[in-house]
Amino acid sequence: MMENIEEPSPLRITPTVRALSSALRGKRENVHDSSRTNGDRIFAEPEKLWFKESSVKNLRNRDFLSPTTVLNTLYADGQVPPAVMSMVSSLRGSGVLPMAAGEVMDDGLRVRVDRAAAFKAVLSGGATEYLKPSSQRQGSVVVNCPVLHPKPNIPTPDTLTLGQLRTILVADHMGALLRRQGFSVSFCPMLPEDSNISICLQDLGIDWPIAPASWTNEEQEEKVQEALENCPYRESEMERGKKNGRKSEMDENEGTLRVNLKRVFQEEGLLGYDPSLGTCTVCRDSVLHLVQLDLAMAHCTVVTATVLHVTSCQDEFRQQQIAMLWRARGATHAQRHLVCRPVKTLGSDITAAQYLQLRRGQMKEASEMKYGGQVEGQTWDDIIRVMTSATVRFELLSTVHSSPVTLDVQREGGVSTKGPRGGVFVMYNCARLHTLFDGYERGVEKGLYPEIPEGSQLDFSALTEEGEWLLLFNYLITFSELLDQSGQVIDGEGGGARVNMKTEQICKFLVSLSKDFSSYYNRVHVLGEPLPHLFNQMFCRLYLLRALRELYHSALDTLNLPPIRQL
Repeated sequence: MMENIEEPSPLRITPTVRALSSALRGKRENVHDSSRTNGDRIFAEPEKLWFKESSVKNLRNRDFLSPTTVLNTLYADGQVPPAVMSMVSSLRGSGVLPMAAGEVMDDGLRVRVDRAAAFKAVLSGGATEYLKPSSQRQGSVVVNCPVLHPKPNIPTPDTLTLGQLRTILVADHMGALLRRQGFSVSFCPMLPEDSNISICLQDLGIDWPIAPASWTNEEQEEKVQEALENCPYRESEMERGKKNGRKSEMDENEGTLRVNLKRVFQEEGLLGYDPSLGTCTVCRDSVLHLVQLDLAMAHCTVVTATVLHVTSCQDEFRQQQIAMLWRARGATHAQRHLVCRPVKTLGSDITAAQYLQLRRGQMKEASEMKYGGQVEGQTWDDIIRVMTSATVRFELLSTVHSSPVTLDVQREGGVSTKGPRGGVFVMYNCARLHTLFDGYERGVEKGLYPEIPEGSQLDFSALTEEGEWLLLFNYLITFSELLDQSGQVIDGEGGGARVNMKTEQICKFLVSLSKDFSSYYNRVHVLGEPLPHLFNQMFCRLYLLRALRELYHSALDTLNLPPIRQL
């Protein structure tokens, strides 16, 4: 009878910290099952007992630290009992990084991971499990971008502000992240086929839903209008006569249909909505907005879903009005508002179209300066398009949505193809990995190197360069938990209308990864002399860098950026 052999769980930081905390308290419970989470969510320890190190300097002598202040709280005079020291220093468990040693120093209890065992566990079988969230969530999310709705006309790149462009990019990125989490994601509104704005978004790599030119929504408009006319929050003629407050922002034109939005959120117990919403006149723009939301919900795979409105702070009030109108119309779906602060410029104010044209021209100029006359033809047009998109995305997404962005749009500023910042630097280092493996394949074809063996045949203790551990410990192992965080916010119940999401994390992660990879790559010669006694170390490094290449692809995919394979 064959035994069921359980696949080892991927190594994670959170289960490791939880297991270390249990061990430090002298408890063995949860140490061997600390990869388990409550309801698929990761909760922090009630008290912070351990800190993961990340800097090159500290990683030279420790991987995790429990500070002296913690030890003094847990034990008299900070003296850790020998049994606890033994438990901490030899920690093992499902999803837990294996420990090799521990010692108490002036700054606290330091522990080091068994790095050779960690390298083997992560790399030998392929790093696929480290490139996706630790668990797959269920549910549907509609990502609504109010700036793309007609008011009364569909926006164009020439009318789009930089702040509005930011909301579109944030919406696209959040949709990709939530889809990676396992959510069914749809986008709202549909854009007219062949419209200028849809073509512009396609150039940026944004796959926004398109409505055919023949599509009409008159029937849906009538249904929404009728639902609002019959809703319990409609203002009566008597109430209207008594009303003497200020007009809302939607009351640009007098109309016969008015809805008391304040009653909606008060009577339904919805938190976080502006108390000055009051009563508004329902105009056709609002009805069309609700029609698009209804259509987006029709594509959801579950009865209830969450709607994420990604809007600018200037449009937040209007979007709260739309949300409450939709609620008055009968929609019961959870609605969250992700609000983006404005984009400021150094120099003159420019439109989104001018900004994209400026960055595209600077990218082409920088490429011509570096590569000369070969910068021509469709291949280079595609490269410049992707690199322009990368530049724009990193400029507008590297700052958390709740803070303003400041851009230098002076024409003489240029776009550097080097320099440790931004999308160009990230794409350049991703391309270096592809160039490395192209070089290895050419070496194999020439008979210089053998084919890469199975990971089980390699001795990963050969990975002793400090940059190698840095890349594994700070990036490959942590990426999965980074992906987890976006879904936790959507899953969270309660709170107000606004939601704060770490929209900047992927960009910052990629820039930091690129700095550390670039430093390592400039220092270490990966494809060494074709001598048999050097092959094991070379293959171990290739395993690490192959996983790193896939990590780049996985992270860039959440930004809808295809990797550039050669620069």
